[in-house]
Amino acid sequence: MKKIYTRVIILLTFIGSSCSDEILEKLPKDQLTVSTTFTTNSNFETYAWSMYANSFPGYWDLTPINREMGSDLLVNNAGTQGDELLWQRKTVPSSSSLWSNSYINIRRANLMLDNIDNSELTDGEKQHWKGVGLFFRAYEYVQLIANYGEVPWVDKSLTEVDEDILYGPKTSRNELSQFVLNDLLEAENIINPEGSGPNTINTDVVRALISRFGLYEGTWRKYHGLGDETRYLQASVDASTQLIADHPNLHSSYDEVFNSETLNGVEGILLYKAYEFGVQNGRWSHYNRSSIGHRDLTKKAVDQYLCLDGETIHTSDLFDGEQDAYDEFRNRDHRLYFNTPPPFRVYTGGQNQLTWEYDSDPKSREYIDLMATLSDDTHKTLPTINWRGLVVRTSPHFRKFNEGHGYNVTYTGYAFYKFSNKISRLQNRDSHDAPIFRMGEVFLNHAEAMYELGQFTQEVADATINKLRTRGAVAPLNLASIPNDPTRDADVAPALWEIRRERGIEFLGEGLGRVFDIKRWKKLVEYGAEEKLGRWVVNSDYGNNLPVQGGAAEGYVSPFGMPPGVPEHYYLEPIPSDQIVLNPQLEQNPGWE
Repeated sequence: MKKIYTRVIILLTFIGSSCSDEILEKLPKDQLTVSTTFTTNSNFETYAWSMYANSFPGYWDLTPINREMGSDLLVNNAGTQGDELLWQRKTVPSSSSLWSNSYINIRRANLMLDNIDNSELTDGEKQHWKGVGLFFRAYEYVQLIANYGEVPWVDKSLTEVDEDILYGPKTSRNELSQFVLNDLLEAENIINPEGSGPNTINTDVVRALISRFGLYEGTWRKYHGLGDETRYLQASVDASTQLIADHPNLHSSYDEVFNSETLNGVEGILLYKAYEFGVQNGRWSHYNRSSIGHRDLTKKAVDQYLCLDGETIHTSDLFDGEQDAYDEFRNRDHRLYFNTPPPFRVYTGGQNQLTWEYDSDPKSREYIDLMATLSDDTHKTLPTINWRGLVVRTSPHFRKFNEGHGYNVTYTGYAFYKFSNKISRLQNRDSHDAPIFRMGEVFLNHAEAMYELGQFTQEVADATINKLRTRGAVAPLNLASIPNDPTRDADVAPALWEIRRERGIEFLGEGLGRVFDIKRWKKLVEYGAEEKLGRWVVNSDYGNNLPVQGGAAEGYVSPFGMPPGVPEHYYLEPIPSDQIVLNPQLEQNPGWE
């Protein structure tokens, strides 16, 4: 259903009048439209599109992927300074969409919930739309808890007489988490298993959010010493167990999960945001193929990808070394080739860069030939091109040594192009669909939650992680003989390290994301102090223009040097100052005063 999100246009007038002002600033004036909006099943369905459109991220908003620049696996290659999270430049914002948009969307959900009982719906329809409303309210609070820890709980659409709630204190994390879980468990029981039609909120989607939230909250509680983690981990396992039983398989192509003109009917996709050329456009592919993409993988990210035999680059006989780019990429997990361009070199001739010929060195076409077998002309064949179709002559293609063309450049030597495709070659006119909930995530949520509960077995590994590895052409994980990774965090057991490795590989750049993972594992301070490195280079090969670690003649590219370290209070975001001014009972998060 390519037009699933276009129906929201019908409600622009209503939503614009009722939800355009930030919560805690001005109460929406919706009284004149509620009586006609919440009547029949079709009215509720139309209203719900506003929540689909505004709550779920997609391929237009760059905020989720930009957040990942503060992790250990991705880096912004646009400027001369590292990410504000890792370089201690975060400050208390005067306002923030992280806060305000969530509460606007919570109001949308509460407004619908408050008007179900007096509608013309049948009892079954009332149950379904209550489940949808509970889902969307919970979805927003999952984001708020992940960002702020504790925030005010609002479970009805507020009016002028509700100042005790409107200007009340934070709700404790214990209460918030339980409220969210309660909403989701109730929604799971009452929502229509088939939703309101194809690609809509249904039982599977509710369970996918339970799987996500249960793992997040359970592990945060365990590693931050809050206690009561088992309740949430078990909820995650219960939901994911049922989902895996109902959806045991994945779509065969990792790349097509993120770069398909339609995800309708694609195996393993539970919910997606549909894009349609000229109606609803995305731009992530355009950014991945342009000079403003500004995103690179770090060497740590690349090193996480195993060799085809399931061994690490430090232990595999298939690994040929890292000092030559072609050797480094040989015999690796195929997901690596879909997240950063493998090395190549072609001849474009003169100023005409719309066509190309093979370079005279046969070595230069090794991965051009390989990618022709793994992909196709609408996805990720080599050489790469920019959004205008201009051919990139070589990979790696360094910003500080760009061989005469400044597009599709990189600092680290590992350009990020997970969302790059050739379906549409127009600026900001991408038309491929964005997955919102998919079984790849559910598999990894299940594996990790089972580990944390002491129940991770070979059978669980085969039903989860090994299906992801199979898609990457990597040998399965054998718990009886886990490779000895010398880079393993000593605090993390080998089996858990492999689960976390898979999360870093599978979700790279999706905004799910790595920052939230290392925060819930309580590893932000430790991993944030690591130097973000790139490829091994001989600097003289690049005119001695590259920033090499320690100023050496050859070694790892180091775009920004050693970060100063991450303060402990960065685990939670600061509450925007405008909200504290409006509500004196709203206390700032510790360390941000």
